[in-house]
Amino acid sequence: MHEVEGDCALTVVQSRWLSTAEAAQALGLTPKALRLYERKGLIRPQRTAAGWRAYGPEALARLHQVVALKGLGLSLTRIGELLQGRLADLDAVLALQERALHARKAEAERGLRLLRAARARLEAGEALSVDDLTTLTKETTMDPKLSDEEWREVFDPLARRHFSPEELAEFGERKRELLRAGEWDQAGYQQAWDSLIAEGNRLQDPHGPNRGDPSTPAAMDLAARWMAMVEQFDRGDPSIRAKSAALWTEALGDPAASARMPFGKELWAFVEAANAARSGRSNAPGDGAPPIMTPN
Repeated sequence: MHEVEGDCALTVVQSRWLSTAEAAQALGLTPKALRLYERKGLIRPQRTAAGWRAYGPEALARLHQVVALKGLGLSLTRIGELLQGRLADLDAVLALQERALHARKAEAERGLRLLRAARARLEAGEALSVDDLTTLTKETTMDPKLSDEEWREVFDPLARRHFSPEELAEFGERKRELLRAGEWDQAGYQQAWDSLIAEGNRLQDPHGPNRGDPSTPAAMDLAARWMAMVEQFDRGDPSIRAKSAALWTEALGDPAASARMPFGKELWAFVEAANAARSGRSNAPGDGAPPIMTPN
């Protein structure tokens, strides 16, 4: 390896090696993030004879896995566990990303079909019914979800009703711990749920490729990833899970708010059925209930 002092270019025959600054810039990260990933044991850059870090193809491939999984909302601890198991191979992570992107694509294509059909009817001189218009609004508006302020208005009273002050304080402290450790990314976490929900809606569609069957490999894989997200919040505590289920049941029972919730009762039931098919057992009370996805 040819060495250059400082954060200059590092090259090898037939491969290009990047310094910390170059790798960070190329991937849109910060050197601090790279050092954090290294401390967590997620990446192991090579070292030159002078002790400089050098990122080659293997380290960059691992970085792609880390960044991709972090973008799906997983904590660094969970990413480390997955990279020691079924997602150790780069292709497995790429396949996971591909499924998430397909789910978003399917959601966009459904919206486009609705818009084209509505425009065709208008062009033919037909009127759109109230049901047509409400479906069109719900399915094709850019941001039908609750705003941060509306979310708190709906969920803060529910959270206080279903969880004790001590439990709510523990949830807040848990998030602060993850923030201090660099393992919490609110935007990535929300994006991960959005992707899972979009994929779930596609899989539960009786007219879609999956035909709404919760026992297919695709449905069971979705349930496994859904439950992994749930367990980041409740850590498998059946009491917390049951309270989350009660909270969501109440929230989804409010007609005014449920239309703007990120998912409906049908998707929840589908995920529970897929999880039961995956585990080979009946669901425990509250299985599949998402955490309180507060914006802050």
